Amino acid sequence: MSQASRHSSARAVIIGGSMAGMLAAAAIKDQVESVEIIEAHDLPAGPDPRVGVPQAAHIHLLHSGGLDAIESLLPGTMSQLLAAGAHRIPMTTNMVIYSPEGWYRRWQRTTHHLIAASRNLTDHIVRERILKDPRINVRTQTKAVGLIGNSRQVTGVRIHTVGQAATELPADLVIDASGRASRTPIFLAELGVNGLTEDHIDSGLVYASRIYRAPVPNQDWPMISIQADSRSPQPANAGGILPIEGDRWHVSLMGAPGGHPTRDANSFELFARTLRHPVIADLLTHAQPLTDVTVTHSTANRRYYYERLGAWPEGLVVLGDSVAAFNPLYGQGISVIAQGALALRNVLSDGLVPGLARRAQRAIARPVDVAWALSVGQDIHFSTTTGKRPNIADRLLQRYVSRLSLTATGSFHAATALTDVLTLQASPTSLVRPSVLLSALIGPLRPQLAGPQFTPAELSLITDLRELP
Repeated sequence: MSQASRHSSARAVIIGGSMAGMLAAAAIKDQVESVEIIEAHDLPAGPDPRVGVPQAAHIHLLHSGGLDAIESLLPGTMSQLLAAGAHRIPMTTNMVIYSPEGWYRRWQRTTHHLIAASRNLTDHIVRERILKDPRINVRTQTKAVGLIGNSRQVTGVRIHTVGQAATELPADLVIDASGRASRTPIFLAELGVNGLTEDHIDSGLVYASRIYRAPVPNQDWPMISIQADSRSPQPANAGGILPIEGDRWHVSLMGAPGGHPTRDANSFELFARTLRHPVIADLLTHAQPLTDVTVTHSTANRRYYYERLGAWPEGLVVLGDSVAAFNPLYGQGISVIAQGALALRNVLSDGLVPGLARRAQRAIARPVDVAWALSVGQDIHFSTTTGKRPNIADRLLQRYVSRLSLTATGSFHAATALTDVLTLQASPTSLVRPSVLLSALIGPLRPQLAGPQFTPAELSLITDLRELP
């Protein structure tokens, strides 16, 4: 098919003005004549909260695997984020992490970076770049109420805009990027596509977050993370401090049933004191809260296996949280979305040819597989988790990963192998390469740290804080 015929007069409709919707537009805009994004709410003009994104109140990381995908789709995004105040954090050089196996070292050799910013800023930068394209239009206050077509071919979307009668929006390609509230399973059943399977695995984790004024210079301040230990008889809890734009700290605390945080502002720092180490609570003692506490209970892992359906209609693709939503504890959401959008673009390189939708759905499933294995592979070991319990193989794998994590506290090679996977730049199977297996067998090459590893300059700042009246 020629380049001209690919573009011809093809029209795409994207359900949802989310991050997934915007990156989907970036993925397809050069293969169609026009893109229509339908969004149930109004979109903010600046880096402000978007209705329908409760997770925006909590810590968000953009791992290198996701960042690379976004840069491929929208070159220059990282530079814009950094110019707007986002932080580029070298892993693990600028990270203070307490894993269940011990404190990770801050290796001075860097293999990966992450971008730390508020979700509102990241959304704004991506949205602004996408909506500058004259081929892309947004209809706000508009909902998808059904698909047009049949079990073999989707030809558009039935929509309802506030204050107007329902109407039909024809399309050569429909992409559902509407998130956890996706109605595609219902729409498919209405078209006669049945047999969709779903997994729902919930650790019961509750998130509480608020933003603070950083009490120290924020530039190059490390990310701090106290991870939960599923082996502990106490309710699993965790927390993190992420430096973000505007000289602020984004702080999230997490707890399982029986010991979860609440909206009570007076209890927030008290809950931080219940974590496995007091470093976060100690630092918050000197920080000024700028927001109330926001709590989220919807932290389950949920996945639809669209790629397994025996029949899949042409002209329909599902992307992002509409396919799989993850426990936000692991910070993989945006990165998986970006990698899925990049996979869609790669499949579309041949144009809107027969079989495109099925191939795209299978390609989107690949990065989902990796993140799903990581997230669920951790969550099933918490005693509060419903939906799946670990079998013998799961327990053996956990023992191996725990051994590798212990090794990573004193081995740069093991730490890099784990980071490759956690940043979604390598498959979990890479952890059983002979060199990694050998590292795990040998164990850590350096003694374990007794506490959090701060630089002399950071320790000086912390000492100054402690001496304040």
